[in-house]
Amino acid sequence: MNIVWAVVVLGGMGVLLGLLLTWVSKVFAVPSDPRRDAVRECLPGANCGGCGYPGCDGCADAIASGKAPVTACPVGGSAVAAKIGAVMGIEVGATERTVARVMCHGTSDHCRPSFSYAGIQDCVAATLVQDGDKKCRFACLGLGTCEKTCPFDAIHIDKARRIAVVDEDKCQSCGKCVEACPRDVLKIRPVSQRVDPLCHNTDLGKKVSDVCDIGCIACQKCVKACKFDAITMVNNVPVIDHSKCRHCMMCAEACPTHTMWAAFEDRLVAEINRDACIGCGMCKRNCEFGAIAGEPRKPHVVNAACTGCGVCASKCPKKCIRLEVREKERDPRMALPVEKPAPKPVAAAAAKPAAPAPAAPATAAKPAETK
Repeated sequence: MNIVWAVVVLGGMGVLLGLLLTWVSKVFAVPSDPRRDAVRECLPGANCGGCGYPGCDGCADAIASGKAPVTACPVGGSAVAAKIGAVMGIEVGATERTVARVMCHGTSDHCRPSFSYAGIQDCVAATLVQDGDKKCRFACLGLGTCEKTCPFDAIHIDKARRIAVVDEDKCQSCGKCVEACPRDVLKIRPVSQRVDPLCHNTDLGKKVSDVCDIGCIACQKCVKACKFDAITMVNNVPVIDHSKCRHCMMCAEACPTHTMWAAFEDRLVAEINRDACIGCGMCKRNCEFGAIAGEPRKPHVVNAACTGCGVCASKCPKKCIRLEVREKERDPRMALPVEKPAPKPVAAAAAKPAAPAPAAPATAAKPAETK
């Protein structure tokens, strides 16, 4: 009998508490924001934290409240941003996809070891032991901290060469690997940027070559090779202004240590439609590399010295120049002398007539003295 009463009492308490909780949830219910729910539906649900908020729920709350832009999700890219923009009533332009990139060439066959490390296979742990086992204090240690952090399986360690390798097709640009790297080796880059200095060692010359034979020695040959003023030296490291870079890849050609990486397999070459070319010479005058030849009023041709910078295509009034991926390597020996317009003569200023000398002030004659 005691057991029956205990069951009845406990069951009654459960029913009462359930009814109380139901009443409280209805009385104190916070009305949901339909826009927030719609934004949450647009997000991919990766919960990677790359947006800077705690998961997709936090990102949706921030976007709906106006604390974050509609482009806050790096994983969704422009497609998701466009959907969220439609929900929020904001027009969103196309955004360029970005990926993580390893800004280092310091593989085991280029970057010299300082000692044999046999500790925990983690980059953060290795930096606690004499700042890592590679002589270059800026090099990728290749122990897999980024690989363990990546939620998209987009980074793997090349164990033979001891360096991180990013699969750009899988990378979602969440930035977790960038935050995890103790050497600041990984950077987020536009996927269309096909030229990058893969070194951030701020030392000079011999100090760099003593620790790595493929590091930047700050010779500035890349700066001199760039015809578009897109490269500047910052702390002895070349920095590319992507808004000026035309992917001519001349900086990579000029780099003596091959520090400047360029996707030469994607290099372009100009092709002139001879049937549409009127021989105006605009392309030839604007080519900085001597890659275009032709007589006035006759179709022009592009030779193998073309760098694919695209200036000729942008200047052509007939729009008869297109850029295609080149099949053969560029041949700088084919370059022609670059014709530069002669400077306009400065007209000599007309000689001004000499100003007349000021007349000497007249002096009054002294009266003769009378004796």
